[in-house]
Amino acid sequence: MIWVFLFWAQSAAQQQVQRGEALFLEASRGCMNCHALKGHGTAVGPDLTVIGRLSPQAIVTAIRSSATQYVVTVKLKSSESFPGMPAASDDKTVQFYDLSKMPPELRKFDRTDVASTANQDTWKHPPSLANYTDQQLADIIAYIHFAVTGTAKAVDPGDL
Repeated sequence: MIWVFLFWAQSAAQQQVQRGEALFLEASRGCMNCHALKGHGTAVGPDLTVIGRLSPQAIVTAIRSSATQYVVTVKLKSSESFPGMPAASDDKTVQFYDLSKMPPELRKFDRTDVASTANQDTWKHPPSLANYTDQQLADIIAYIHFAVTGTAKAVDPGDL
């Protein structure tokens, strides 16, 4: 009888991982648009492999946070402006990930085309705007854990 329960629990965890993977990879609002995990995704934001071994509560705190200290408002001399994450630069050019696009678009400018950059305090981490349910967040966390550890373990939405 115990084997039936263990099989059911493992199956439920695998289903949760699959749902989380679908949310993570979702083109319109998925995490992979800005984050890498195990070599997949985009390296705009931090690689999520680092947080994969943290507790579900720690991961959900990171998901719900809006770390705006790295986001700037880029104003171009053409009057265009956008929220940007600084990327590479050299003496003549600067690059920013345009966070108004999904996925963020890497844009390169001559330094002379940039009028100013200033800290952005209104940009929000996309999951905070996506209105994920606690179940969806638990599914995403289960997938992140699985991607890092290789073990499917269910995450209880009530623990978040």
